[in-house]
Amino acid sequence: MYLPVPVPVPRSLVNVISGVPLDSHCFLDSSVLPLENVLLTEEESHEFSELESPELDLFKHSAEPLTASSHSGSDDSRNEVEKGKRSTLDPRDTFVLLNMGCTLSTGDKSAQERSKMIDKNLRDDGEKASREVKLLLLGAGESGKSTIVKQMKIIHEAGYTEEECKQYRAVVYSNTIQSMFAIIRAMGRLKIDFADPARADDARQLFVMAGSVDEGFMTSDLARHIQRLWKDGGVQACFIRSREYQLNDSASYYLNDLDRISSPSYVPTQQDVLRTRVKTTGIVETHFTFKDLHFKMFDVGGQRSERKKWIHCFEGVTAIIFCVSLSDYDLVLAEDEEMNRMHESMKLFDSICNNKWFTDTSIILFLNKKDLFEDKIKRSPLTICFPEYTGSSTYEDAAAYVQCQFEDLNKRKDTKEIYSHFTCATDTKNVQFVFDAVTDVIIKNNLKDCGLF
Repeated sequence: MYLPVPVPVPRSLVNVISGVPLDSHCFLDSSVLPLENVLLTEEESHEFSELESPELDLFKHSAEPLTASSHSGSDDSRNEVEKGKRSTLDPRDTFVLLNMGCTLSTGDKSAQERSKMIDKNLRDDGEKASREVKLLLLGAGESGKSTIVKQMKIIHEAGYTEEECKQYRAVVYSNTIQSMFAIIRAMGRLKIDFADPARADDARQLFVMAGSVDEGFMTSDLARHIQRLWKDGGVQACFIRSREYQLNDSASYYLNDLDRISSPSYVPTQQDVLRTRVKTTGIVETHFTFKDLHFKMFDVGGQRSERKKWIHCFEGVTAIIFCVSLSDYDLVLAEDEEMNRMHESMKLFDSICNNKWFTDTSIILFLNKKDLFEDKIKRSPLTICFPEYTGSSTYEDAAAYVQCQFEDLNKRKDTKEIYSHFTCATDTKNVQFVFDAVTDVIIKNNLKDCGLF
């Protein structure tokens, strides 16, 4: 028991009130106060009445100095005073300031300190956890997940250093050469001839030279063969029909800029790095800070063979960013040429969106590659994927229809909202704008969970 303020108490009452000998470790002021006349008002007496120790009555109502024998219960030690009058303590008695309660032993103090430290650590851990955001990037293969991760490094970190960019040079060369290989092979299957018969020799030389050059290198001779092939009318005709075979989205980006990327002093730009395509295997984790939140973003492979690894990332997920490639509506899977890519993506989204484990997890839908979709929809009808579609072939109508197809898969519309965004993962400004909106949604939902929104 502790009194809110030091209280003047006669030495003879120390044992009575505190229940411990005077020489025990009480919270006593080291100074003694010889008081001429100490008075207690009714208000002060009322304050002491809050204490439950009956012995305090001896102090509150005594007008005579008490001895230690008073504790035995002698009625002679009590002297009632009229209500409203002051109680007078013997001026001859010496008084000390007493704070009711005993000190802790050294062991008790140590335990108390440990308890305080544990409480502090728990508070710190709770505060840290409230600022930690775990994002899981999901989606079918080649939907742009890895490009989003690269954008996070560019937007929220210092981007790619010159040395890091140089390390991507081999990937740029490999993507460029493999894209030309894919076109030439497709020309055979699609029975498309070279516009210039001399280009057939360039094609043979390309395969021979590419096999003899170390992977990741682009010689000047190799670059010349690729340039001549890329300018051929037959190659261009095959490129236009790329929906009929598997071709990297960035094929034209690199092939149209061969002079630059084949230069001996070539160093990939940030945009070149964003355009590179490397199949994601396993799980890639990225950390960054934004709006006082600590993000952990997990990118996992989207191919069917990689999806079994997703389950290890599900625990404690704040939000799922599901990426869809809009331009995949007229393509088939690389691993299953009977399955339309958009249908595969919808099937996957259905399983994630309506999974019981994600009832309280925010689902953010990135309808990605809007730039490629806008270009493709002019020449390749949406009915390839959605035969029931009767809208126009404009980007706005077609994109809105695809968005509805995905959002309609949500079976808990009354309680769960899908946050949809049209994105171009290679456009840094677009991704920055969209991710800013995504972060606001995450903050708002966190506040809702805390009952503050």
